[in-house]
Amino acid sequence: MARILAPGTQAPDFTLNVTPDQKLSLHELQGKPIILAFYPADWSPVCGDQMALYNEILPEFQKYEAELLGISVDGAWCHAAFAKDRHLHFPLLADFEPKGAVAKKYGAYRKEDGFAERALFVIDRNGKIFWSYCSPVAVNPGADGILQALEDLTLQRNNNERVESSSFVK
Repeated sequence: MARILAPGTQAPDFTLNVTPDQKLSLHELQGKPIILAFYPADWSPVCGDQMALYNEILPEFQKYEAELLGISVDGAWCHAAFAKDRHLHFPLLADFEPKGAVAKKYGAYRKEDGFAERALFVIDRNGKIFWSYCSPVAVNPGADGILQALEDLTLQRNNNERVESSSFVK
């Protein structure tokens, strides 16, 4: 397994295709929590189950104002067909050319296989990695870790706001 970027690291910015003619940059989402879900390939059984699970619990992620982005080395056309077939309601980004460039930045590229690890990142509102996890490729990591990280991130933010506001009351 790859050595993915650790919590506390500034998340590398990137720009990837969401559709064949539309791009999305990570910095466009700054100010809200971001979930990056790197996965090996659109049509593999485990990936299909993982993305379907995230689609089902998307409202839970949205309770934390979090944006979910799926990322694999598949192209935008492949993503479009996969998203339509699975009725996905979140963007799938094409880390297609140069192949795996973004996955490499995050330490989540399997050079020997030519695809991304099954790696998850929760990025805070300031663009820092708050939580990261790399699952074995054949195992669906589920969503418990993501949800716990979002909960912890919210608690940390609320505690920081309380400390800041109490420092003004003297």
